[in-house]
Amino acid sequence: MLLLFYMVCSGESLYGRELKNTDHMDIKKELWGNTPDGKEIYLYTLTNASGAYVQLADIGAALVSAVVPDKEGVLADVVLGYPSAESYLGDGPCAGKVPGRYANRIANGKFTLDGVEYTLPVNNGPNHLHGGPEGFQNKVWESREHEGGVEFMYYSEDGEMGYPGALKVVARYDWSEDCELRLTLMAECDKPTVLNLTNHAYFNLNGEGNGDILGHYLRLNASEYLPTDQTQIPLGESQPVAGTPMDFVNEKPIGQDIKADFEPLKIGKGYDHCWVIDGAEPGQLQECAELYAPESGRVLSIHTTQPGVQVYTGNWLSGCPEGKNGHVYEDYSGVAIECQNYPDAPNKADYPECVLRPGEVYEQAIIFAFGVR
Repeated sequence: MLLLFYMVCSGESLYGRELKNTDHMDIKKELWGNTPDGKEIYLYTLTNASGAYVQLADIGAALVSAVVPDKEGVLADVVLGYPSAESYLGDGPCAGKVPGRYANRIANGKFTLDGVEYTLPVNNGPNHLHGGPEGFQNKVWESREHEGGVEFMYYSEDGEMGYPGALKVVARYDWSEDCELRLTLMAECDKPTVLNLTNHAYFNLNGEGNGDILGHYLRLNASEYLPTDQTQIPLGESQPVAGTPMDFVNEKPIGQDIKADFEPLKIGKGYDHCWVIDGAEPGQLQECAELYAPESGRVLSIHTTQPGVQVYTGNWLSGCPEGKNGHVYEDYSGVAIECQNYPDAPNKADYPECVLRPGEVYEQAIIFAFGVR
């Protein structure tokens, strides 16, 4: 029998980074909506002493809003999303949510584990994406408040979306006085399974609905990336970014090379690739990306324990549900920077380990640190 656990590490250091005091964090919970079968969906608002706040929802353990100051001290929401809970049910962009059981793609919806082949639903061309049409992102998670944040828990049955083993997952968010949002992801299983968890928030540091992100500057701590086939499944070995449009070792505008005559960019109408984080070590927290918007002066620095980072420039956002405040999102209205394991790792033995076995605890961390220049 699996242990139903919630994390209890409020306030202490996380992977060597100290949490700034959260004693004065204001947390409010409100009923936000209902699923078609009547399940209640709650929205949490976490406000620090400066007035900056984040909003979280138990549909997909979602990050709904991050309202942070610009260089003039003016607050704005920098996370794309929708005005109603119901719009988060089954949305194509997976806005702000935690996808699973395996985030990103698995080739042909198949993998073999311990000699047994498993078949998953295909929902992205010939491939399985984000755990399938009924992945974690489309489930209502259990939730509870804790000092400085909120914890969400989801129980995935053995065989759900074709995956082996029952799995319990916890997503814990902490919001600090210095505008760091920390997401810790934990899981345990009762049979061997594959697992890859992340957050799929789209950011626009000029404010959601305020133009595109092509003028945002991006820097990645990654000197190699994973080329893919036409269906966006990695071909195998990583390749150097040097001399290609995939080079973000030094910051540059996202739009500088996005239309370059370069086959990987033609496949997905922009960036939708996994970069290999330089020097990544299991359990070691390090910076993987920095995003900067010159217009607002806002900066987002991202740290993680994960080995890879998928950057998706919102190439297919047109046609998604109506955004907050009546905004209509277009392609490139936001960028998702998804810290995760490599796509299709269940089918590639030389990729970082993605198998979780009974008695083991999966634990990964992602930190979104907001600031200004």
